[in-house]
Amino acid sequence: MPAFRPARRPGDALPRRTMLKAAGVGMALPWLSAMDGRTAAAAEESPTAPEMPEIERGDGPPRRFVAFTLSLGLLGENLNPKQSGRGWEPSPYLEPLTDLRDQLTILSGTSHPGVRTGHRAEASLLTANPAGGNGRGRNTISIDQYLAKHLGGSTRFPSLVLSGGGSNSPCYTDGGAMIPAQDSVEDLFRDLFVEDDPSARRQHARRAAHGRSVMDLVLDDANRLSREVGAGDRRRLDEYFTGVRDLEVRMAADEKWAKAKKPEVDMEPPDEIRDANEFIARQALMAEVVKLALETDSTRYVVHHLGGSNHRAPLPGVNTGWHSLSHHGKEEEKLKQLAIVEAALIASWGDFLRSLGEVKESGRSLLDSTTVLMTSNLGNASNHDNRNMPVLLAGGGYRHGQHLAHDPKDNAPLPKLFTTIANRHGLAIDRFFGEPGTQSGLELA
Repeated sequence: MPAFRPARRPGDALPRRTMLKAAGVGMALPWLSAMDGRTAAAAEESPTAPEMPEIERGDGPPRRFVAFTLSLGLLGENLNPKQSGRGWEPSPYLEPLTDLRDQLTILSGTSHPGVRTGHRAEASLLTANPAGGNGRGRNTISIDQYLAKHLGGSTRFPSLVLSGGGSNSPCYTDGGAMIPAQDSVEDLFRDLFVEDDPSARRQHARRAAHGRSVMDLVLDDANRLSREVGAGDRRRLDEYFTGVRDLEVRMAADEKWAKAKKPEVDMEPPDEIRDANEFIARQALMAEVVKLALETDSTRYVVHHLGGSNHRAPLPGVNTGWHSLSHHGKEEEKLKQLAIVEAALIASWGDFLRSLGEVKESGRSLLDSTTVLMTSNLGNASNHDNRNMPVLLAGGGYRHGQHLAHDPKDNAPLPKLFTTIANRHGLAIDRFFGEPGTQSGLELA
């Protein structure tokens, strides 16, 4: 493979297999327009991604974020109260959560502008980028990974990406790549709390140390190449080199954690629930381990995704698969069964909130320091409508107890909520994706 040599003649194409080399180290390059002999002016525009934030360090316990994401929506008429503001009466789904009222905000009439791709909008759920689901552009970073990128370096795991089954997730890197989900609660518990044998720990540390400082070795070559290419290629290289730097930082941290003992917890290693129909019980068990991960400060950023399976929940009154029920076509029997499934999912989410509320740190509850989101890419799964997304927000130290109701026919932009969440974590940005601004009415307690 050719190494990069500076001072190419105008119009000369850069070999496609060019590598940066130094001191016996070679680093491959991403595709560049210069490899076709073009300047970067012909390159496509990058989507509007979150800017580099100014980080504000606050006092008190660390801030945390957990998102429970659903592929099949929630029935808005059963979820959203009829009244807006603080005087709302509990809806059928929220009736079992009345004890959590002061820790809960309901948002209705919100959606991601420009996202209209049905099930495929799952890719846009936490990024707010329409390109995520339309297949015609590159996705951008999801809110959980944005938080983890800038704030996740203090814990053994910068983030956890989990699912109720399968590897799909709504979590995306800076470069728009989906992060595969972990769907085994046994493996998750082992990674978090079960010590490796000493030889495995030493091998892990050696692997982490060996992969460090590649960018330092090829830095001169990289700088020369950046001066030789056009603006679009410089942007690609900058994104690529930033990604390599981030990887090196993570590997350095990985080396440190490989030598550190894992926390001890008062929970026996869980047995996997292998019955796919028991997806609600699987979610609850995974949530129990997530609570321990937060409590031991093993991570601060978690997404648990429950995909659109057609398994039949073993609940009284339910005899049809969840996905089939979501395509109810307003049939009364299907709506009745779907309501049973969705109510059980929200009740399980409420149990997770209560478990965080029982853990105290620095005189406050773990729920006070953890922003917990439940949402879905679908407002109406029956007709694949991405408008009027279901949104429940709990904890995090906000002034809750309200229903922030927006126009169901002219939705408010949900990315503003992501900006608010980023600001709450000390990332001073004016927008996460799209237009600037934060979620109106959502204030700190």
